[in-house]
Amino acid sequence: MTQAHRADDALQTRAVHPPAHRTGSLSRPAAPPVHRTATFTFDSSDSFAAVMTDHTQGYAYSRIDNPTSDEFARAVAALEGGQAAQPFASGMAAITTTLLAFLSSGDHVVAQRQLYGGTHHVLTRVLPRWGIGVSFVDSPQEAASAMTETTRLVWCETISNPTLRVADIPAFAAVAHAGGALLAVDSTFATPVVCRPLSLGADLVVHSATKYIGGHSDATGGVVVGDRHHLDAVRALRTDLGGSLAPDEAFLLLRGLQTLPLRVERQNRTAARLAEGLGARPEVESVQHPGLSGHPDHALACAVLAPGRFGGVVTLTLRGGESAALRLCDSLRLCHIVTSLGGTATGVSHVASTSHRQLDDAALAAAGISPGAVRIAVGLEDLDDLLADFTTALDGL
Repeated sequence: MTQAHRADDALQTRAVHPPAHRTGSLSRPAAPPVHRTATFTFDSSDSFAAVMTDHTQGYAYSRIDNPTSDEFARAVAALEGGQAAQPFASGMAAITTTLLAFLSSGDHVVAQRQLYGGTHHVLTRVLPRWGIGVSFVDSPQEAASAMTETTRLVWCETISNPTLRVADIPAFAAVAHAGGALLAVDSTFATPVVCRPLSLGADLVVHSATKYIGGHSDATGGVVVGDRHHLDAVRALRTDLGGSLAPDEAFLLLRGLQTLPLRVERQNRTAARLAEGLGARPEVESVQHPGLSGHPDHALACAVLAPGRFGGVVTLTLRGGESAALRLCDSLRLCHIVTSLGGTATGVSHVASTSHRQLDDAALAAAGISPGAVRIAVGLEDLDDLLADFTTALDGL
């Protein structure tokens, strides 16, 4: 039987038929086996040493590599169009390891100002301990001005958390490469269903697989995709730092990956219609969603994102500020108050006190995050039920 996966298969086909190791048997399991083991045994010390030194392909210790975790990474690489991928225990493990794999003391990072709070904290509070500087920018033009001789990495998010600004990935890539730097893109909010940054010039793509890739709020993981040379550096540091993905988590993430295109397409459609439906409410100061014609990046979104897909997140800013935002979250019947996103149930969170709690008032203002901002991560519920839930909650403010 020939290999089921081909690079030119449609996205849903590749999601259902990810690349898999051949076993040499006439049959193979229909679902990926879980290699729930910490160590692997060998017939000789020489074969053990050959695997440990990477002279022979194989597995010795699950902190280094595990077959189930590797299968998950290969599946994501196939969807992103990358040569290789590395699996991690969380999205933050993937982010921090990627940063440290390509940065040393004295180096410099140019980063998009609108970032996930955890990433912002690492850039501003952790990396400076090792003498790594960062400049925050709002556009590729500002990025070009911020580049220095020591800039090694440019960092952005395809769709930013939670302001939902869309990155001009081709322009950021041009700036990074002109300065001899790499472009890393956190594409968690987009997934390969909405955007494939490698095809737009990015060198590395990072995902918190806990979100849409897993899709069921039952597994934690991260993944980095790129070419083999860059991923060798990421793997080496992942091995040293120990943020490796457990096989049970990898199995759950692989299972979620098979329905990723179906779920994301549904969540994107519902999010766009929910954003339209909430925009006219008097309690709402503004609605952020790239699919709205009034969004500042709508034209860019139409150019760099898949047609008709603008992400499954809507951010509301309420006129009543933080107190109104908290009351809205507490009043919803169907929506879970939850820190993560991308699951089957719609989740809401007050941004300033949760996902971006590490930012002070000045940093929040600079990132465009109001005290009244509520992030809505749309799930798989019926649109009319969600609209009714928000209507009732907003009526009660």
